[in-house]
Amino acid sequence: MGQDQTKQQIEKGLHLYQSNQTEKALQVWMRVLEKSADPAGRFRVLGCLITAHAEMGRYKDMLKFAVVQIDTARELEDPNYLTEGYLNLARSNEKLCEFQKTISYCKTCLNMQGTTVSLQLNGQDYEKALFFPCKAAELVNDYGAGWSLKYRAMSQYHMAVAYRKLGRLADAMDCCEESMKIALQHGDRPLQALCLLCFADIHLSRRDVQTAFPRYDSAMSIMTEIGNRLGQIQVLLGVAKCWMIQKELDKALESIEKAQELAEGLGNKLGLLKLHCLCERIYRTKGLQRELRDHVVKFHECVEEMELYCGMCGESIGEKNNQLQALPCSHFFHLKCLQTNGTRGCPNCRRLSVKPGYV
Repeated sequence: MGQDQTKQQIEKGLHLYQSNQTEKALQVWMRVLEKSADPAGRFRVLGCLITAHAEMGRYKDMLKFAVVQIDTARELEDPNYLTEGYLNLARSNEKLCEFQKTISYCKTCLNMQGTTVSLQLNGQDYEKALFFPCKAAELVNDYGAGWSLKYRAMSQYHMAVAYRKLGRLADAMDCCEESMKIALQHGDRPLQALCLLCFADIHLSRRDVQTAFPRYDSAMSIMTEIGNRLGQIQVLLGVAKCWMIQKELDKALESIEKAQELAEGLGNKLGLLKLHCLCERIYRTKGLQRELRDHVVKFHECVEEMELYCGMCGESIGEKNNQLQALPCSHFFHLKCLQTNGTRGCPNCRRLSVKPGYV
């Protein structure tokens, strides 16, 4: 199969994939992979297979194709192909919760000449968290039917999460329902699990734990099936909060203990921070001072390790909704602190900053 035919078949597969004919698309792409003699075409079709398997929650297959893609990139001897290949290896290992390998591949990308990599920082600024998925949804609408519905589904899901944290629960439910509808149409198991988790969190925010519990159970079932251990931690913490509302503190601690086992196994410090915060509330209610102090200390250790504090005022970041701003060096601060104090350099690293960038 030559270059032109390879391109035609890849486009055919994309059309099928966007039309929700996933299995037929995979068959077309696999034929291209077997028969094409064009290395660049093989690289591109491997990218399609990686994305498709990621969206279906088949992370081991995703990794398998990423390994083949990096070998193809080495044949092409082009730094841009190599960068994309290593990023796909990083994404695959991230999905499988192999974070040390993920970091290693990302560092390889950063060290390559003539390439750029975008970095995402996750703080607790809900207005900005809502802004970006809203813009993504606008782009999907502007470009029309030619864009896959899956982009719209992910935009709606992230909008639902932001609306929930802002307390706009009706808007959160509407966005999540639309996202879930598309996820079901496309057989997107990972997104279905995230939507179920979001539904449960919305009902938890309404203190409707009887409705939240079965949705957490359904989310856990899918996340266990696809191997999403980070999602399992979120589910267990949500279940713990439900038990806390019902004053079943021992059952809450059982869920937290399971979440802690997963978080420690993955090295997930954010998950550990959240569970220490919940434990602090539980032991304060129980009046157990020694356990309370232990979790308060561990909570602040997590804050220090993750640098979740403003470099100007020293207050922790993430406990409440704050407007945040980041400097090009990636250190971030309360927006009000930057506006009040002003600086030409980062207080954390003392490097000159050219222009602040929003997180």
